[in-house]
Amino acid sequence: MEADYNRSPALGYEPTNEVGFIRCLDHGYPTPLARWHCHEEYELHMITATSGKAFVGDWIGPFEPGHVVLCGPKLPHNWISLDIPPEGVEHRDLVIQFQHAPIEQASQTIPEFAELLPLLERARHGIEFFGLSQSGQTHWHHVKESKGARRLAAFLELMTDLARCTDYRMLSSVQMQGVDNAAELDQINIVVNRITENMALPLTAAQMADDMGMSETRFSRFFKRSTGHSFTDFVNQVRIHRACQLLMSSDHYVTNICYDVGFNNVANFNRRFLELKGTTPTEFRKLAENRFGGAAR
Repeated sequence: MEADYNRSPALGYEPTNEVGFIRCLDHGYPTPLARWHCHEEYELHMITATSGKAFVGDWIGPFEPGHVVLCGPKLPHNWISLDIPPEGVEHRDLVIQFQHAPIEQASQTIPEFAELLPLLERARHGIEFFGLSQSGQTHWHHVKESKGARRLAAFLELMTDLARCTDYRMLSSVQMQGVDNAAELDQINIVVNRITENMALPLTAAQMADDMGMSETRFSRFFKRSTGHSFTDFVNQVRIHRACQLLMSSDHYVTNICYDVGFNNVANFNRRFLELKGTTPTEFRKLAENRFGGAAR
């Protein structure tokens, strides 16, 4: 898990000796911070640039500017941008980290804090909020610019908006607890990045296990424990989500997209797409065109 010695101001963190239980973070991409990881704090992410794949517990889905997610303690997560320019982007995430204990302890003597507890419980699955991008970023800047009691007041305004928001969805189907071992976190991060960056290539658990110096059985258990998915299911989800992006943003033939994302036959691609999206690739494209008024170019 992350530790204070990894939270250098050079990466965008506020210095530890200058903050209380609320910490702001602003970073771009690529960055050492963008990896499969977890930590003891809650973490609110607001994406301001780029699009790509988000991984929150056992959930895999797309993100784009305006994406707002609250992750609970020890819930593994990562955001991987897929449309960055060669020089990268200077600003991508506005983040707030905070601890559980101060809020829970305060709720025992200050009844108003109790309004936040259901939100914190839901956050253990990861929550995506809709319609809060602009106000959330305004709140973030108020928190960032404030100190002491004013920072707490600005933070509570943001948390109250999140607690009262009714347009949200839970992400991870289980309350995953990330591994505590730093070496294992590094290993799963390597695997996840390799899948994301090489999805068009043949990828097997046996091959990955051999590269990681594990037996296939041990690797499969390790991967399932870390991500909530079997290796094959995880790879299929990454590939299908990439296919969705291509179906919405290009006029490539479905057959070409099938092979571009790593499936070796169209029948299997259609079957997996239907399982995960409840529709065929062709129908998905038509629905996207109807919703967005034509595919973006």
